[in-house]
Amino acid sequence: MTEEARTGTTSLIVGLGNPGAEYARHRHNIGFRVVETLARGHGLAFSRRKQARAYVAEGEIQGQRVLLAKPQTFMNRSGSAVGRLVRAHRVPLEQMLVIYDDLDLPLGRMRLRPEGGTGGHLGMRSIGEVLGTQAFARLRLGIGRPPGHMDPADYVLQPFDQADIPLVSTIVERAAQAVECWLAEGIVAAMDRYNQPFLPEEDLSQEHTG
Repeated sequence: MTEEARTGTTSLIVGLGNPGAEYARHRHNIGFRVVETLARGHGLAFSRRKQARAYVAEGEIQGQRVLLAKPQTFMNRSGSAVGRLVRAHRVPLEQMLVIYDDLDLPLGRMRLRPEGGTGGHLGMRSIGEVLGTQAFARLRLGIGRPPGHMDPADYVLQPFDQADIPLVSTIVERAAQAVECWLAEGIVAAMDRYNQPFLPEEDLSQEHTG
């Protein structure tokens, strides 16, 4: 994202999850937790945008005008809310970042990319279908694979194990820092800094049980 592209426009940062208190601590809602952390850190408040079908916090982070969004459409229809926000605020896709859970990364790891596939994630599939492209930045947060023969659909709709909560809190904070770096310095700098593990792999394996 160049300075010329960013000047005078709004960046959209979307955390994916399911609406409702009963889902709030689930693995699938880690994207919500990152945008909530960003909002708290910058004194921004979420309000319901009925037309957009999302909770939105609007303000400034790292000198950039931003919208932080939590779609309220349930995960598999996330594209409905994202598409409405993109159109209403004329957000260039190079200034949109989507944050979501990833089964294929271990807990404690994250991957920032300028574009990519869905990896089977229903929220990302919905967004791609509505926008007609997957050419937008995404921040994948590892939640690990389900144990044994557990259905992944059941696994993502469960809270993190109690022993994992400190590591989850750390990775949510680190993800918020990665978003701020993306806003301030662009995708390449953020990838260089935050795609690296902040703990050695052996420490990660000892830190969590999932």
